[in-house]
Amino acid sequence: MTQSLQSVLDGAGDIVAFLRNQQVGPNVYPGVPAEFSNWRDEQRGWAETCVLFNQSYHMAELMIEGPGAFEFLHGLGINSFKGFVPMKAKQFVPVTHYGHVIGDVILFYLAEEKFNLVGRAPTLNWAMFHAEGKQGVAVTYDERTAARPDPANRRHYRYQVQGPNSNAVIEDATGRPAPELKFFNMCELQIGGSTVTALRHGMAGQPGYELMGPWADRDAVHGALVEAGRKHGMKLVGGRTYSSNTIESGWIPSPLPGIYTGEKLQPYREWLSASHYEAKASVGGSWVPDSVEGYYLTPWDLGYGAFVKFDHDFVGREALEAIADGPHRRKVTIALDDASVSEAIYGQFGKGELRPKYMEFPSAVYAMHPFDRVEVDGRLVGLSTWIAYSANEGKMLTLAMLDEAHAEPGTEVDLIWGEPDGGTSKPTVEKHRQIAIRGVVAPVPYSEVARTSYAPSWRNQAALAETAS
Repeated sequence: MTQSLQSVLDGAGDIVAFLRNQQVGPNVYPGVPAEFSNWRDEQRGWAETCVLFNQSYHMAELMIEGPGAFEFLHGLGINSFKGFVPMKAKQFVPVTHYGHVIGDVILFYLAEEKFNLVGRAPTLNWAMFHAEGKQGVAVTYDERTAARPDPANRRHYRYQVQGPNSNAVIEDATGRPAPELKFFNMCELQIGGSTVTALRHGMAGQPGYELMGPWADRDAVHGALVEAGRKHGMKLVGGRTYSSNTIESGWIPSPLPGIYTGEKLQPYREWLSASHYEAKASVGGSWVPDSVEGYYLTPWDLGYGAFVKFDHDFVGREALEAIADGPHRRKVTIALDDASVSEAIYGQFGKGELRPKYMEFPSAVYAMHPFDRVEVDGRLVGLSTWIAYSANEGKMLTLAMLDEAHAEPGTEVDLIWGEPDGGTSKPTVEKHRQIAIRGVVAPVPYSEVARTSYAPSWRNQAALAETAS
């Protein structure tokens, strides 16, 4: 009999220690090279010309079909479905009965009674659990490549053309003008002799299209895109670069699902097995709370407050209504001080002294769910959840959530880099010493502190779209 997550946790004892000492590192991006050229030029590509992301391998998918699918999904997400019709998409965010985020994915409304959830596994697992026994709802799961027994086969390919030249690439690939789509709307295109579903999308503050279709068509479509991109300076992007694009777009990709405690969630933990994502998730960083609840996040922590709509019943509604008026932490970017980062890197040189935690480029992430302390005068004021270098900005940046009193652009803070007590047993973490790295709060998506408004981004445009719906 397969062991459940609940039984794993019962045997582990301290859940915080269990998650921090998991033997897996950060999320992997299989199926593509780490770099096609070099990650610096690949990063510059999405700002200066355009890039081609191959997203076919690292995300899971869940098809949800049937006459009850619409109401089923509406009852799980914090989002309003007002005006949601076929050939549209939205960022979909479910929470637990206690108001803690499970995760976020993209929900594609492909046709009447046909939906596709795409993203990290926790949200898809949550949907599958609630779908069991539901009349009029059928689900079909397609596991990410790294966790499936047949890694060479998927249901769909998924590509993204991103950057200022993306329209020109699409025009050359289709032989027609680029479609005039509103944000998160879809249409069908013909590329490489195949029918392609195109989503108007954007990342890192640049326009673009996400393209998807049957797995058998992947090579023909990819080849046509590469050929069309040659004269427009399009760059192929490897896994190393892809993991860093979130730092400019302002999306926090790593909320730990808040499901490890709570009586109402015990049936779910008993449904999850020891082989599910939640049983293998790793946590890293300098923040070590007294209990695992210290890692749980609300929609407001992640910048999703505008998504919360009380125009429908959904799991967790009562809990969110109780905290809707705040106070809430605010999502920000922290621009780390150049000299302070240089000191952390310089600390790698020499012998006889315990060194600071190694700072990987471009993404300095060594667990699936990073949580680092952010302090002011030695006092905790928030958490950093992702850290990476941007060649476009020439800065090491972090995405963080801070108490309102310290979230204004220009506020000086300290990022505590490295794990306490020399680290954990994770193989991605060497023995090291903690240090403080100076930083300054900036807007999210990132812009220089002197700017007075946020840079255009699909993440804040999504929030505006949700507000208007």
